[in-house]
Amino acid sequence: MRRTALVVAVLAGALLVPAGPASAHGGEAPDATAYRSEVTALSPAEPGLSVRTVEAGARLELVNRTGRTVEVLGYQGEPYLEVRPDGTYENVNSPATYTNRTLDGDTPVPAGASPTAAPQWRRVSTGTTVRWHDQRTRWLDAGLPAQARADPARSHRVRDWVVPLRDGVRPIEVRGTLTWEPPPPAWLWWLGALALAAGLTAAARRGVRLIGPVALAAGTITLGYAVTRLALGVPGQLPALVAAGLAMAAGVFAPGGRTPFLTALAGALLVVFGGLADVGVFGQAIVLFPGPAWLARLAVLVAIGAGLAMTVTGVLRLRAVPISSEHD
Repeated sequence: MRRTALVVAVLAGALLVPAGPASAHGGEAPDATAYRSEVTALSPAEPGLSVRTVEAGARLELVNRTGRTVEVLGYQGEPYLEVRPDGTYENVNSPATYTNRTLDGDTPVPAGASPTAAPQWRRVSTGTTVRWHDQRTRWLDAGLPAQARADPARSHRVRDWVVPLRDGVRPIEVRGTLTWEPPPPAWLWWLGALALAAGLTAAARRGVRLIGPVALAAGTITLGYAVTRLALGVPGQLPALVAAGLAMAAGVFAPGGRTPFLTALAGALLVVFGGLADVGVFGQAIVLFPGPAWLARLAVLVAIGAGLAMTVTGVLRLRAVPISSEHD
């Protein structure tokens, strides 16, 4: 009963952790995507002004160090954002203000918002850096581009895109490209995770005392992956951090066989929150990670494979140890 209550409490706490607060212009970002959106030019170039794609292409980031007001125009040419020397402002009468709040653009637009209405500015930040979702830079259709359907084994440049800015009365264009990238072989990463789980479990059953070091290593890798994604602004990383901490704790105590329950619990949480929560990276080319995509996939593979081995090994040891002699 005590073990069951602990499992329920930990799982419930992890599941109920709210996502971190979004920035003023949205905080959604895909774990992985098939589309690479890149800024290729600022035309004309302006010293002190820079724009780039961030969060796997989910948002644009504009940095204004010109000392002047730079305006981002909405989908119908209306004023949408102003990045002034004293902060960033949004036009509450611009339809783009509401469309861009989410990645899918599904926020209802108030009846009073119109591209022909006079701008009404609201300050959303004191900084001169702003990020926003922009549908002009993304692929919005449900299906694949025609080029990708015809030849799914190669990369394809889907289209060029333009986002208009204004510096006073002078127009500036942010130009970029949208490219579809073929997916990696997801089955190979799944096979690797299952092979790792099977190999570690078999070795543990033969008496090789490696679950402790495995738990410590897997927890450390998951911790590093979660902290890195947290630094990128990806919300909802607390469950993965908790799972990583429990796995590292199990790694300290598991070698003596005294904590099979902790090993099983940490392994299960590692699989769910360190692995399955980010398993989309197995099947998409572009991953929200600062390093190479294969490194993110490897971190998820280790969480799933090592976590499964820890869970199975812990459960088998629990069944073999009388309740009165357990020390979990």
